[in-house]
Amino acid sequence: MKAASKTRKASTGASAEAADLLHEHELRRIIDTVLRLAKCTGAEETEVHVDEVADALTRFANNAIHQNVAEHGLTVSIRTVADGRTARATTNRIDEGSLRAAIEASLSLAQSQPKDPRLLPMPGKQRYRRVNRFFKQTAALSAEERARAVRRACDLTVKKEQVAAGIYSNGQSQSALGNSRGLFATYRETHSEFSITAQEGPAASWAKANSADVRAFDPQKLAARACQKAHLAVNAHELAPGRYTVILEPAAVLDLVGFLFYDFAATALQDKRSCLNERMGKQLFGQSITITDDIYHPLQQGAPFDGEGLPRQRVLLVDRGIPTNLVYSRAAAKAARKQPTGHGFALPNEYGEAPMNLVFGGGDSSIEKMVASTEHGLLVTRLWYIREVDPYEKIMTGMTRDGLFLVDNGRVTGAVRNFRFNQSLIEMLKNVEFLGPAVRATGEEAFEMVVPAMKVRNFHFSEVTKF
Repeated sequence: MKAASKTRKASTGASAEAADLLHEHELRRIIDTVLRLAKCTGAEETEVHVDEVADALTRFANNAIHQNVAEHGLTVSIRTVADGRTARATTNRIDEGSLRAAIEASLSLAQSQPKDPRLLPMPGKQRYRRVNRFFKQTAALSAEERARAVRRACDLTVKKEQVAAGIYSNGQSQSALGNSRGLFATYRETHSEFSITAQEGPAASWAKANSADVRAFDPQKLAARACQKAHLAVNAHELAPGRYTVILEPAAVLDLVGFLFYDFAATALQDKRSCLNERMGKQLFGQSITITDDIYHPLQQGAPFDGEGLPRQRVLLVDRGIPTNLVYSRAAAKAARKQPTGHGFALPNEYGEAPMNLVFGGGDSSIEKMVASTEHGLLVTRLWYIREVDPYEKIMTGMTRDGLFLVDNGRVTGAVRNFRFNQSLIEMLKNVEFLGPAVRATGEEAFEMVVPAMKVRNFHFSEVTKF
């Protein structure tokens, strides 16, 4: 890639793999070029984000691979400031003509904006804590290796007369941020994911894992779990709606509590759109609930700096059920006379900030122990189609799927027809009886977090679904 766009896609063929990422000095050269060009355009300040992603994915259905794709792309996002106004423009070309055009577009957009009285000068040089989330084994995983893993997983479903579908992906990405005040930051990571749905007749179940290190999960073990639960889900019977003790597997916990993350933003409280308004410092959840935002936790992913280039701080958000702290962008911190915590989004934005690396404190109770301790309840694999009903009480609605099982007298006795739920997250986190060890969980409704399995009493199921 020289002057042209760095984007490549391939739809078939085992050799369609993503290329190596640019070296750090090449990222710096792009940023320095933008800053040099911007000096001649009337921009008072300039900020540059360079993001590069190289991903590859194998997709399978009906027990066979039907697609292999690879994509390699780079974008340059430029924010300029002039006369108290700011705006951003983006390009995927890095020749000087294209970069100059993006700078001019950013300035033109800024001129059409009102002056922002909260706009602060860009930050200067920062110091960052080093994190290492780049694994050569993940970056080097080939289409052939993904195909072999998928074949072994599908062999399990074929043996059990089931049908499998899913994806196996890996890739690498990097970000660089620089500005005209001397700030420069870079971050690089790898990522991998395996997801499988196994179907037996009308019944289905699912398993999924995600990690920077592809060695952190075993596709065959995930496939075996999905196969076992799909078989158990056959011949589901219907129960009456009502309140049940539930054992929520980590994916189910994740997709519910993920809806809390914006509520811990200082801007959200200032705008009166947080469930924590008038509740900070008060006992809101059960005493077993402790939540931190911690980019440095070994199971997390992401850059150690925020969209403005500030170092991310570890923040204790909930201490034994009491909301204790918020996260702050620079503007929100100034308004509240606080210190910024490194959680701001790239400017301009309407949200301000949010904790993107939630970590729930866990316990020592396994799912098996939770089941054994339950006289009558339900084991929930995952949830989907979750929507917010009441933002202040945090009442959510959604449905179970891919394995809902009856627990009687300390053991799983069979499958149950899926339910719709209407449940307050605040009430749910008051009613937690047991916590499992905190793990990196991945679902479909929220971004990845570190959460435990939970046993919760009085979870409200409002009706039986049609499937």
